[in-house]
Amino acid sequence: MKSQAPARHKCARVIIAMPNVHGSREKPAGVDFWSMKCFVQVADRGSITHAADDLGITQPALTRRIHQLEHELGVALFDRRPRGIRLTGPGRDLLEHARRILREVTLAEGHVKRSRVAARGRVVLGTSPTLAPLLLPGCVARARAECPSVTLRVVEEFSAQLYDDLLAGRVDVAVLTNPSHSRSLTFSPLLSEPIVVFAAAAERGMKRSYSVTELCRTPLIVTSAIRTLVDRQLARFGAQLAAEAEIDSIEAIRRMVLAGEGVTVLPVSTLHDDLVAGRCAAFPVDDANLHRILVLAHAAAQPRTPAVDEVLRLVRTEIDRLAQLGMFHLPAPRRERRRAGRR
Repeated sequence: MKSQAPARHKCARVIIAMPNVHGSREKPAGVDFWSMKCFVQVADRGSITHAADDLGITQPALTRRIHQLEHELGVALFDRRPRGIRLTGPGRDLLEHARRILREVTLAEGHVKRSRVAARGRVVLGTSPTLAPLLLPGCVARARAECPSVTLRVVEEFSAQLYDDLLAGRVDVAVLTNPSHSRSLTFSPLLSEPIVVFAAAAERGMKRSYSVTELCRTPLIVTSAIRTLVDRQLARFGAQLAAEAEIDSIEAIRRMVLAGEGVTVLPVSTLHDDLVAGRCAAFPVDDANLHRILVLAHAAAQPRTPAVDEVLRLVRTEIDRLAQLGMFHLPAPRRERRRAGRR
């Protein structure tokens, strides 16, 4: 039988002032750290049952915790639906703050526990082909400037292989996508990122979004990993992608999309620069909430050396920087960006 969360999670208090429906602020509510962690896990998993399994508590206990959090804040955080739960508007507002709070607490713990001896040694960092071009330049630059005695080796593989490499000890730290729960690995959620339809720039303006039905009727060029991830999320609609070809090369897919020779689905950050430059178009999928959850992971059994701690910190810092730049969200339409620039 699963036990309740350890009491140590309940000691930290986070004061959050939520606006009421009239825009004024109610008296701040005290929200404990464990409740915030539960909220983020439920939001990421989209399921009370799966989140309870991940957290190691019972489903009724997690449900009570979420209800208590909603009562303390005075807002509904989730819409309960037959096919699962979805964040409300206030829930989406709280999620980004909650992620930042959890990351800051994790960073603080790492700084306190880190040895005073200068970090040195070799660390193997793993990341996926969709994230590597975006994440690695900043990480390598930070490592060179902030921990020059750490030798960083980077492995670029799809998330399933990185998961196995972590378990086998071939990789020390990895950024995984929607990983399965494992007691052998320690996970730290980073962010949730939309998966969208990318097409040639000529398609811009022809439509604003895809329905699930339109998506599943569109011949797509996809990686095997993204196809598996999206099909898993489409299963609740009784649907799956119509893959014209599976190509495990992001650059090949990118060139085909820019040349108007194919349509794909990818995390929004993958072609974000091309999208901002007007070289391609992107469309969200209505009502499906297609997304990937990026998670920082390392082996639970292996000792956390100062060098590993430094790489974990570097990755979190760089992900936060990229998030602040808006790399994990669809940019505003060009007309809105021009209008904002004139203000």
